[in-house]
Amino acid sequence: MENKNPAIGKVISVQGPVVDVQFAQAADVPNISDVIHTYTVGKEKIILEVAEHLTGNIARCISIDSTIDLQRNAPAHPTGKPIQIPIGQSLYGRIVNVSGVPIDNLGPLGPGEVRPIRRDQLGSRVGKKELAQQSFEVMPTGVKIIDLLFPFVKGTKTGVLGGAALGKTILTLEMIQHIVKAYEGRCVFAGVGERIREGNELFYELQKHEILDKVKMVFGQMNEPPGARFGAAMTGITLAESIQRENRDVLLFVDNIFRFIQAGAEISTLLGRVPSETGYQPTLIAEASEFHERIRSVQEAGGSITSMEAVYVPADDLTDPAVVAIFSFLDNVLILSRERIQLGLYPAIDPLTSSSANLDQDIVGERHFKVAQEVIRVLQKHDELKRIVMVIGIDELSASDRIIYERGRKIQNFLTQPFFVAEAYTGKKGEFVTTEQTLEGCEKIIAGRVDRVPAEEFYMVGALS
Repeated sequence: MENKNPAIGKVISVQGPVVDVQFAQAADVPNISDVIHTYTVGKEKIILEVAEHLTGNIARCISIDSTIDLQRNAPAHPTGKPIQIPIGQSLYGRIVNVSGVPIDNLGPLGPGEVRPIRRDQLGSRVGKKELAQQSFEVMPTGVKIIDLLFPFVKGTKTGVLGGAALGKTILTLEMIQHIVKAYEGRCVFAGVGERIREGNELFYELQKHEILDKVKMVFGQMNEPPGARFGAAMTGITLAESIQRENRDVLLFVDNIFRFIQAGAEISTLLGRVPSETGYQPTLIAEASEFHERIRSVQEAGGSITSMEAVYVPADDLTDPAVVAIFSFLDNVLILSRERIQLGLYPAIDPLTSSSANLDQDIVGERHFKVAQEVIRVLQKHDELKRIVMVIGIDELSASDRIIYERGRKIQNFLTQPFFVAEAYTGKKGEFVTTEQTLEGCEKIIAGRVDRVPAEEFYMVGALS
């Protein structure tokens, strides 16, 4: 029940981001997820979110802001509401924090509607009958390996998985640049637990490519308390839902969704909850579901939400429980390989360990499906032969195996591509390649029409001339 006339409480304990607030009566204690405002000695406002109730009329809270200079007995003012953020046109081209406050030094936001970042009830799902009537709309991204083997379909979820320094952020930036420009759609970028330097680069990259006015950005960076990092993902999906309800298609980019799970684990530990046997929070699946179940088509909204999520993989261990939990919600799983990085194959997506539920004949068509399957077959055979070549050399292969091996190398090189957002690093001009050009190039290689061309000629090019 909502507290209609919130009474003032007092801070009785501050342990890092965990703050205990005591009230005179049990009826005064705010509800779970409600916001309490308190102030430091220097009169800076601190936002607290109620996490649990303790005996003695105490609300244990997680702070969204730094608690430095917050003292005992500081007055605490319940708002009677959860965290609410502004939505609307004024957020395009702006950067806000988890509470919807601008952090880009471009002045206050204009007046508009506000909406809570947490939802008790979700809208009605599109039913099976309506889903059957919907046509799958493939969205070409201009990135050859993605368009060929892991097609981007409107309304689906794609995860980019990889350890440190494998190019997750670069790939995400390139996808934003291509898709927002090509579809004139709207985009939400949620920076969850990553470096603020990357957020700064993103802002100027979007400005440079003239798509800043179509993007809303929210950041909860790695130097912030876990409450801010956890809430940034919820703020991001709330902004995406607000665009969806305007009957628009929206792209949601999250960098990095693993940090959302990690922040939840930190909060769980700070609150003294017993972890699961894997070391993560006992509510791991529930928290991953709370976010991902909101990325969907709903009957009352005309638009769709299509998500692309970067997923950090700790120590390159794909069996990490947090990574496995995220797996179950994704339609496309793009796994970045450290071996491919060492070979200079960019983007470093491993075509054999990655998977896609969208690579289906009914979605992409018969020709595309057959070419993709043949490419995977050749790459698998190349992978087997590569081990033999490392031991006995290429000259010991049979004539037919040598042909397959060389074609596999050419396909592997052909699926590399110079990115627009990486021009400063590669020195090569970025290339946008249509799906038709990608299919034609692969067909030429598979059919043997370019057998006389050295494999090096296929490296870091766009379409085959």
